[in-house]
Parts: sequence; C-alpha cells; structure tokens
Amino acid sequence: MAFDYDLFVIGGGSGGVRAARVAAGENGAKVALAEESRYGGTCVIRGCVPKKLMVFASSYGSVAQDAGAYGWDVTQGGFDWTKFRTKMNAELDRLEGVYRSLLKNSGVESFDQRARVKDPHTVELADGRTFTAKHILLAMGGRPVRPDMPNAHLAMVSDDIFNMPKMPKTVLIVGGGYIACEFACILQGLGVQVTQYYRGAQILRGFDDEARGLISEEMRTQGIDIHTGANVLQMAPEAAVKAAGGADAAMAYPAGETPVMTGDGDGPLWVKSTTGHEGVYDAVFFATGRAPNTDNMGLEDVGVKLGRAGEVVVDDYSQTDVPSIYAIGDVTNRVNLTPVAIREGMAFVETVFKGNPTKVDHDLIPSAVFTQPEMGTVGLSEEAAREIEPVDIYCTSFRPMKSAFAGAPNRVLMKLVVSKATDIVLGCHIVAPDAGEMIQLAGVAVKMGATKADFDRTVAVHPTMSEEIVTMKNPVRSA
Repeated sequence: MAFDYDLFVIGGGSGGVRAARVAAGENGAKVALAEESRYGGTCVIRGCVPKKLMVFASSYGSVAQDAGAYGWDVTQGGFDWTKFRTKMNAELDRLEGVYRSLLKNSGVESFDQRARVKDPHTVELADGRTFTAKHILLAMGGRPVRPDMPNAHLAMVSDDIFNMPKMPKTVLIVGGGYIACEFACILQGLGVQVTQYYRGAQILRGFDDEARGLISEEMRTQGIDIHTGANVLQMAPEAAVKAAGGADAAMAYPAGETPVMTGDGDGPLWVKSTTGHEGVYDAVFFATGRAPNTDNMGLEDVGVKLGRAGEVVVDDYSQTDVPSIYAIGDVTNRVNLTPVAIREGMAFVETVFKGNPTKVDHDLIPSAVFTQPEMGTVGLSEEAAREIEPVDIYCTSFRPMKSAFAGAPNRVLMKLVVSKATDIVLGCHIVAPDAGEMIQLAGVAVKMGATKADFDRTVAVHPTMSEEIVTMKNPVRSA
C-alpha cells in the first residue's frame, strides 16, 4: 500500500518535533506534523520556559536587602508585570519560530490544526482532509484540569497564569505538588500575598521527606501561608456572596468563559476550606493535576488502549496495541518531563526508522523543583530506599556563607542515601539555591553507580555549598 507519509506526528511539543525532524532530516522519511495550538508545546509555551523566566524575575525581589548587607546602597522598586510579560511573550514567540524553522528546514510538512486518528494508518484534520501514513506518532501532551466543583471555571490553571492582565495582590493556590509550590514561591517573590491549600499532611508528596520538610519551612519563613489538610469546600465571587446574602445562595452563580484572574470582571473570590478557613482572594489558582490529551482523538475506536487516567498505554518501545501507532511524552503519563519526551522521540526514530530497537531508560532521572530554595533530586528517597534494603543516610543542613553573612535565616540541605550492602549511592537530594544546576552533575555520578567511597575520594571545591556532598564522613542514621 502506498502511503501519503512515512510518519504523521500529532503534536508539536518538544518530543513530537524532535521525532519529526530527525526522522525527516536525518533519515529521509516523508513526515507531516499537525499542531492545533502553538509549536513548542507545554514546555516552551505554557510550562518550563515561561515558568523559569518567572522564577528568575521573582528572585530579584530580595536583592536590595541582601545587597545592603554586603555594603551596597540599592533602592528596591516595584515589579512591572506588564513590562516583564511583554518581553516574556516576545521570547516565547522567538522560540516558537525556532521550532517552526527546525521542522521546515528538515522537510517536515506542518498543519496548523487539530488532528485525530481515523484508522491505524489514517489521520483526519479538523478541516476534513485525511492523510495516510505508515506510522502515526501520538505526542499530544497533557493539560491542567480543574476540580469538579461549582464555580471552578472562575479560577486559573497553569495555562492561564502567564497571560494575567495584571498581577493580583492576593492569591490562593490549591495543590501541593511541584507546580503549586513553584508558583507559590514565584508569586510571593513578585510581591503577591500567597495562601496555599493542600489536602495532604505535607507538600511535595513523593519527594524525600526531609527535603520537602525543609522546603515547607522555608516557604513559610518567606511568608507563604500554607494550610495542610485543607481543600476548597466552596468558592464564589465575593460580590455574589454579598448580593445573595450568603455563600449557599451564591453557589448557583452562572458559568462563564473567563477565569477571575486579577480582581477584574466578577471581582475577588470568596473561598471556604474544608477546615472552616475563609478568605477573599483576587485570584484562585488550581494546581491539582494534569490529564493526557486523549479526549476525542478516536484512539479507542481503532484499538489503542487507554489507561485509567486517559493515558496511552505503550510498551518499552513506545508502541501501542496497534502496531502502526506509537506514543511518546506526557500523553503516555510515564515520566512527564521534557527531556524524557525528547529521548522517547529519539528512541522511536531509532526503533522505527533505523532498525535499531531502542528502549528508553526511565531509571535514575535527575529532576528539579524550582521553589525558593530549589530542590534537586535523583534516585531513591530515604523512604523508598529503606523499603527495599538497609541504607545509611548522610545528611547535613546549614546556613550557607552567603545567607549567614547577610543575617538571613535561609538553610540548605545536602543528602545521600547509600546502600549498606554495596556502598552505592541510591539517591541524592539537594535543597539550595541553584540545586537544579548541582543535581545535573550529581546525577552523572549516581547514574554511573558511584559509591560513597567514590564521593569521599573527590576533593571538595571550597568554599561552596556543594562541597558538603563529598565531605559528609559519617552517617547520621541507618535504616
């Protein structure tokens, strides 16, 4: 059978674009790609890149005070959200242009519209056109979801926060994962009064307990009002509550299209928590989960299996139950990180177009949480490791030189989880400024299977925070 394309990619994020351009540019395949929104996907347009720019912006708020301790006379001004947002959007436009150019220069034909799967070898575009392909690659990514509750549409999700018309003075963030905690720190650093609800006992579930405990303490020290064991019980515009004479009557507020983001439109939101706490906020931000973009894609109709969360189920080679259809990135809900999606895309090309079946290694992936301070982590947490085997824990927490000299209370943490039997470092966890930069390098050692003795043999770089990683001689406890 003659196909229109060798490969049709649905989704223009980092993973899909990488697979498309390498298959076409390096392997001579005839490739098409469809994207219904902006090229670059979640990471470039609605996630990693704009978020990190906001992290950088928020970190300057304390510069004047810290500089004063070091002898500088610096006057702190206010943050100009409009100026920053304009420059940020220009950068995102530039990056999207780069993605488009990469595809064009590789010979990939692009369609700026939604596509869905019609049969194992056919893709249908929104305008009704259909194309056949020997292989179809699903790379649609994921999206933030709102909870199923009255008036949830009035709140922001992560896609909205980069487009706020102005900066709110007060915000309630609902959630305790890395997205919630990162934006709590970002907004607090930009001068917003932040309250955070999390239904669990401690934020950042799934990360090392000691590390996330320190981050929680540091966030509270910065002024973030964290309520654990709390969730939103009721939410409505403050004006509607007052006009209706009470919250219960206001719950019938009609649904609309635009979230309340900065006190405009419907005005501030009144919120009551499950613990009885009440507050009024210029904006509410739900960071309560994400879902794979598999709705109305025709996948189950052609035999592609979906998991409980709507994710595309794939094997070790990213192949679905339909042999001609593969999936990579967040739509598979394996490890939802941009570098992982890119590696999955490269492995797909190796497998399908180079005849070199390649599995993606999802073990010992370093990652960072861009709170303030940041957390860098690779390998097993203490809690996970001790469920597997006996371990020694090497850990230190201290005020680094820069903070101590300035009289700031901020602390950092360096931690190694080490196998008693083999001396192999099973996990490394860092809470400190620029921990993301540190963990990238530590991740190389952990991935190689370095032992604690290997760390000990490494001479310290002095004076640095990270030297503690190689100078911790005795375990603080064993488990």
